[in-house]
Amino acid sequence: MYSYLTLNDGTEVVHSKIIEKNGVKTVQVHFECPVEGGFKSARCELPSYSWLFNEGYSDEEIKFFTEFLEHNAHLLFEFASEGGMKIA
Repeated sequence: MYSYLTLNDGTEVVHSKIIEKNGVKTVQVHFECPVEGGFKSARCELPSYSWLFNEGYSDEEIKFFTEFLEHNAHLLFEFASEGGMKIA
């Protein structure tokens, strides 16, 4: 997984490399935030926006993440194909 960014609430957003499934290029995006006693986490697969799992996030938070992904999917695919974001 490659680091993408950290949201204001401490949620880490990371993504996979390009994964080819049945001839379709996909990227998995993982969200994780520390909470008392551990972490809450969720993973979504692009371009289908299919949530693979959700452990602890509310429906409202998942809706926010979905909108976030809709605005960032093109960048996530670009960085996934290049082996992550290059930071100088």
